[in-house]
Amino acid sequence: MKMKLAVIQFFIISLLLSSSLFMLSDADSSQCNGKCNARCSKAGRQDRCLEYCNICCEKCDDHCVPSGTYGNKDECPCYRDMRNSKGQPKCP
Repeated sequence: MKMKLAVIQFFIISLLLSSSLFMLSDADSSQCNGKCNARCSKAGRQDRCLEYCNICCEKCDDHCVPSGTYGNKDECPCYRDMRNSKGQPKCP
């Protein structure tokens, strides 16, 4: 009986911890989604712009995305300085 109770308690605690960690990671991505939606609103390839913008935003510690739809990259050095394998700017 005690063993079953311990297993149930362990399961409940594990479930609570995993859901709270998911909520934290989801909060970061939603923070980036809003900023990237604004950044990519006028892009010709909006799906690609959103994908790369979110990748860049998630990698930056401060989740910074430059304001506006183009330029202003000096506002976010981390975002500005990311490069792809060819040495070109990675972030839109």
